[in-house]
Amino acid sequence: MDDDMEDYGFEYSDEEPEEEDVDIENQYYNSKGMLEGSDPREALDGFRQVVAMEQDKGEWGFKALKQIVKLLFKLGDRQKMMEAYRQMLEYTDAAVTRNASEKKINSLLDFISASSDLDLLQEFYETTLRALERARNDRLWFKTNLKLVGLWFKAREYGRMHKILKDLHRSCQREDGSEDLKKGTQLLEVYAVEIQMYTEQRNNKKLKQLYHKALGVKSAIPHPRIMGIIRECGGKMNMHDQLWSDAATDFFEAFKNYDEAGNVRRVQCLKYMVLANMLMESQVDPFDAQEAKPYKQDPEVMAMTNLVAAYQANNIRE
Repeated sequence: MDDDMEDYGFEYSDEEPEEEDVDIENQYYNSKGMLEGSDPREALDGFRQVVAMEQDKGEWGFKALKQIVKLLFKLGDRQKMMEAYRQMLEYTDAAVTRNASEKKINSLLDFISASSDLDLLQEFYETTLRALERARNDRLWFKTNLKLVGLWFKAREYGRMHKILKDLHRSCQREDGSEDLKKGTQLLEVYAVEIQMYTEQRNNKKLKQLYHKALGVKSAIPHPRIMGIIRECGGKMNMHDQLWSDAATDFFEAFKNYDEAGNVRRVQCLKYMVLANMLMESQVDPFDAQEAKPYKQDPEVMAMTNLVAAYQANNIRE
């Protein structure tokens, strides 16, 4: 489904729209119709006409530029895509409402994040951040920085991560330096990235500190994927310390959170949980749990379940 469905909303006014505005609106929707065609360049030209038709920067030009950015991304024209994106960001100063600009930029951030081109992603995120400094949109600034720090995590650029993480932590604090309890959800998102970084670096001392801090945050309603990350890394930490029971608990909690989020990491955490159960010499079948039962016959899990059955029957050679 197109993420611009909000374009079809109606706004009522005492004033009749000017004929020029109607022509621009029609041109925009005609161009959107061309997106279904075989040649995306036709739609591209149509959206460019929308931008040219507006005498002053307005909502239709802003929406058209968003479509131009997406089309140029699909066509692989990075330079022109970034030019269009910079032009689009100019509209955020006064031409469109804060809510409209946040919605469109947010949508583009998610769309572009699918790219595997790290240089493009860096340029896109940093360009967004420069624009947000002017707009002072804290929520979008936070999300963009999270994406940028995630980019550096994938590239194992831990030094670059540290600087951004400091800024993100500062944004979750009060003026006196204490943690702002109203920003518990954002704080957990920062902890999740840091915990992954320290897990990769095998820095168990820092990992333990952050893990316990994260579990101590009560004023939050995090996305289950975030808690899945935190509990999975906690499980690995406890496995390292040979705390099998704690590890099994963490992996099971990670599994449940990932399962709720529809994240593929759930199966891996289920396998880790089975391993932890074996190491703690538990006689309890981990697949007796209501949440785990549907995965007992999963092809990825079958080998592990057979191992558990053989272990419990004291016939490991099976």
